[in-house]
Amino acid sequence: MAELEQSEAERLQARRMDYARQVSATAGIPAGSEIEAALATIPREKYVGPPPWRVLSGRGRLRTTSDDPAVLYQDVLISLGGEPGLNNGQPSLHAMCLAALGVKRGERVVHVGAGTGYYTAVLAMLVGETGVVDAYEIEPDLAERATANLAEFRNVAVHAQSGAAGPLPECDAIYVNAAAAEPLAVWLDAVKPGGRLLFPLAAVDGTGEMLLLTRNSEIEYAARFLTAVQFVPCIGAQDEHAGRALQAAYRRGHWRDVRRLVRNTEPGESCWLSGDGWWMGSYGNS
Repeated sequence: MAELEQSEAERLQARRMDYARQVSATAGIPAGSEIEAALATIPREKYVGPPPWRVLSGRGRLRTTSDDPAVLYQDVLISLGGEPGLNNGQPSLHAMCLAALGVKRGERVVHVGAGTGYYTAVLAMLVGETGVVDAYEIEPDLAERATANLAEFRNVAVHAQSGAAGPLPECDAIYVNAAAAEPLAVWLDAVKPGGRLLFPLAAVDGTGEMLLLTRNSEIEYAARFLTAVQFVPCIGAQDEHAGRALQAAYRRGHWRDVRRLVRNTEPGESCWLSGDGWWMGSYGNS
C-alpha cells in the first residue's frame, strides 16, 4: 500500500512539473522562472474541492468529469461548485498576469477575489517568507475554504470581506480577480509609488481587458492593456453608469493607445475614458 501511495505521489508530481512547464510556455514565461516553480509545487487538487472534478471548456461548459487528480494538470478551468461561473481560472492567463505584475520577494501584495486560494498560494511563494499577501474574498464559503487551504503559509492573511471597500493596506501590488467597471479609488490609493495594480476592466455583462497600472507619482499612473478576459463581476466595483461608459469606450476602440491614468485633473484631449476623479488616455495631448 505504501509503495502504491508513493508511486501515485510520484506520478502526480511528474504531471505537475510538466503542467508547470507547459503553462509557463503558453504564458510566454522563460523556463525556470519562480512562477513555474510555484506551479510545479502547489497541489491544485487541494484548492478545487473533492472529486469528482468538473473540467470546463473556455466558455464554461462541462467538458468532462473525473476522479483522477492528473486531469487537473492541464491548462483548463476547474469548477469550484456553487454559483455558476465560479472556477479555478485558466492557469496560463494567471501566469501571464503574474509575470506582468512583476511580484518580487519581500513585497506586500493584496489579492482581491482570492477564491479558494490557489493563486494566492502562488503569490505567497513569489513574495517569500519576508513578504506578505493579504487575500480578500467576499463569498463566505470560498473564504472559509481559502483559510483552510492557505493555513501552511504564515505570510498570508485571508480576509472574509470585500476587497472593493476600504481601506486596504498600503502595498506594492494589487491583483484583482473579478471584473470592475472602473479603477476604484481604494485600489489606486493603496499602491505605493512604483506599485502596480492589475485588474479586469469590464462591465458586469461583458468581456473586457486586463489593465496594468503602475504608480509613477501622486496623480499619474502608467497604463497598459494586456489581453482580453472575462471574469465574474466584482461586487462593489460595478457602478451602472461606469459600466455603460466603459462599454461605449470599448465600442469606440483605441484602448491599445491608452498609456496613462491621471487623477484629480480635467480630462485632456487624449482622454479615452473618464470617471469620478480620474481619466485615461494617451500621451498625445494633455
